[in-house]
Amino acid sequence: MKTMQCRFCHTPLRYLFLSLGASPLSNSYLNMDDLHKMEPYYPLDVYICEKCLLVQLEEFEKAKDIFDAGYAYFSSYSDSWLKHCEHYVDMVVKRFGLHENKFVVEIASNDGYLLQYFKKHNIPVLGIEPAANTAHAAQEKGIPTEITFFDQAYAEKMRQKGRQADLIIGNNVLAHNPNLNDFVKGLKMVLKADGLITMEFPHLARLMEETQFDTIYHEHFSYFSFLAVERIFREHGLTIFDVEELPTHGGSLRIYAAHDEDQSKPLSPRVAELRAREINEGYGNIDHYLTFHQKVQSVKRNLLQLLIGLKNEGKKIVGYGAPAKGNTLLNYCGIRTDFLDYTVDRSPHKQNCYLPGSRIPIKHPDRIREDKPDYVLILPWNIKEEIVLQMDHIREWGGRFIIPIPHVQIL
Repeated sequence: MKTMQCRFCHTPLRYLFLSLGASPLSNSYLNMDDLHKMEPYYPLDVYICEKCLLVQLEEFEKAKDIFDAGYAYFSSYSDSWLKHCEHYVDMVVKRFGLHENKFVVEIASNDGYLLQYFKKHNIPVLGIEPAANTAHAAQEKGIPTEITFFDQAYAEKMRQKGRQADLIIGNNVLAHNPNLNDFVKGLKMVLKADGLITMEFPHLARLMEETQFDTIYHEHFSYFSFLAVERIFREHGLTIFDVEELPTHGGSLRIYAAHDEDQSKPLSPRVAELRAREINEGYGNIDHYLTFHQKVQSVKRNLLQLLIGLKNEGKKIVGYGAPAKGNTLLNYCGIRTDFLDYTVDRSPHKQNCYLPGSRIPIKHPDRIREDKPDYVLILPWNIKEEIVLQMDHIREWGGRFIIPIPHVQIL
């Protein structure tokens, strides 16, 4: 069997970070006809590179097959995420003096959830989005969007057309790209000499501290500490001059990067502070990563113990949400309709479908009011405050919420 190599430094990968068994692609929702077909399952094994300490999955399914025309993740169905994006746009416009003569490019722009706020400032934008259905939703909002993958070849075409960007944005896209070096080289090519890049991605330190193993799935090829991402950008001639720690997606980083040659952007003390903190906490040492699986197994046992106890008491349990992370959790724990009658989701693109692997049906949220379940398991726990507010009416009949991560709790 061929040894997998690190997608950044090409070192053979000898150390397993975590094994979550095998599962289908997390966003491959099923319709009624699919229930009679076999689902492809892929190993969900995560490795750690002993040289550069990049945590990563093997590429079993090509990215173009994951982000196909049936891709079901639309960013605009989370109110808290939209608020986060609007605040970001207001901040970056003010901090870096963006105006109508600047050009903003977002990679993996989805349904225009973020670029719509730049349009309010009359700043020219371009979205680059590989999934046709979400791209069409953006185009219908009047947001120029090209349906393609971003890579070096595409970046070169943009550069030849004189379409280099003052600001390049990538929210939760860095992890989605298996060709990491090609992607970061492309960023540098399409960035103006005095331009900047901002990237947001889940922070590996938070994933490990809070046992967020359900954020691991096949379309997330890489998982970044600050130490790892700084090393990757430095290798390709980009300096990270600022970093922010964010609450989104269970704990994310927002990095600000510019060309090494660009001396116009002062280095924030937050860069050295976060680097030092990660080193002090052990993220520069491979041994720190090799006991994480024990915490994950403990969460699985505790969740199953709770659900088994409740079902033995005759309680009715349903889910809230149909996020990719929920599919990792359900498939790893072996939770099917014997525990959850169904789940609900606000996105009409997911309603009346079935979750991959577990085949749990997805209903409209109104179904919960009709059925009055005893417990609601919140699968997108990272927005639990938003969901508890939306669904507070379950208290009327004594309903309660179950939160699975970072440790099992009942609200």
